[in-house]
Amino acid sequence: MKNSGFLLTKGFLIKAILVLLTVVTTYFWLDFAPDGLLGKMDAVGYAVCHRIDDRSFHLGERALPLCARCSGMQLGALLGLAYQSIWGRRGKFPPMKILIPLGIMALFFVIDGVNSYLNFIPMLPQVYASQNWLRLATGTGLGLGLAAVIFPIFNQTIWRDWEDEYALGNWKQFLGLIGLATLLVLTILSENPLVLYPLAILSGLAVLVVLSMCYSLLVVMILKKDNHFTTWRSVWAHLLAGFSIAITQTFVIDMLRFAFTLTWGGFDL
Repeated sequence: MKNSGFLLTKGFLIKAILVLLTVVTTYFWLDFAPDGLLGKMDAVGYAVCHRIDDRSFHLGERALPLCARCSGMQLGALLGLAYQSIWGRRGKFPPMKILIPLGIMALFFVIDGVNSYLNFIPMLPQVYASQNWLRLATGTGLGLGLAAVIFPIFNQTIWRDWEDEYALGNWKQFLGLIGLATLLVLTILSENPLVLYPLAILSGLAVLVVLSMCYSLLVVMILKKDNHFTTWRSVWAHLLAGFSIAITQTFVIDMLRFAFTLTWGGFDL
């Protein structure tokens, strides 16, 4: 009984310290980041993206928190995660018939990324003129692929009762997702401030969601708690640990980049 009480007390103390560290780190990051909700999202993008002005969409004269390619990738990933979650299946990887088109979209991302990078080397000609709509479209395609991989990995690592069924397994589901992704791309291309503002916020939150999921998986595997959980309530501390690592990483990179550049703007190339 004493050992049981000690373990309960120890577990409570560890969780309390985790909550405190997360709150303190988040507070200091929020204080360090630029003012306003968009400013905080700029700070998130600042930690993972070059934020070059010419390669970004704009809300008025203000560049979005992430460049066109990263905006597509993060919003595509968030859309893919939400879409699979709606089906309610803690399932496995998509079948090959779905993975192949997702792989082709990832290949387009690589090709367009390399071609776009060639623009930085004057001696090397581009294969074709790189444009923001292509960066956005190929980024969105890669984001869908990332979600199709991360979601089942998360399910099969976290949940004890994960299902031996596809979370994204048939053409109807896949084409529905592609339709929503196409609508997302067209919405961003409209550059309507009424929709760009919430999408700008979501793009920054998507970065934190994806990073938190990945770090939560790492925490679970390190602690050897694979397939240990059945409810969100039972896994909250591990998810919070993942978020804490994600926000700490964002804070550290923000401080280092700002120390070198002395600006929250994108790289000036």
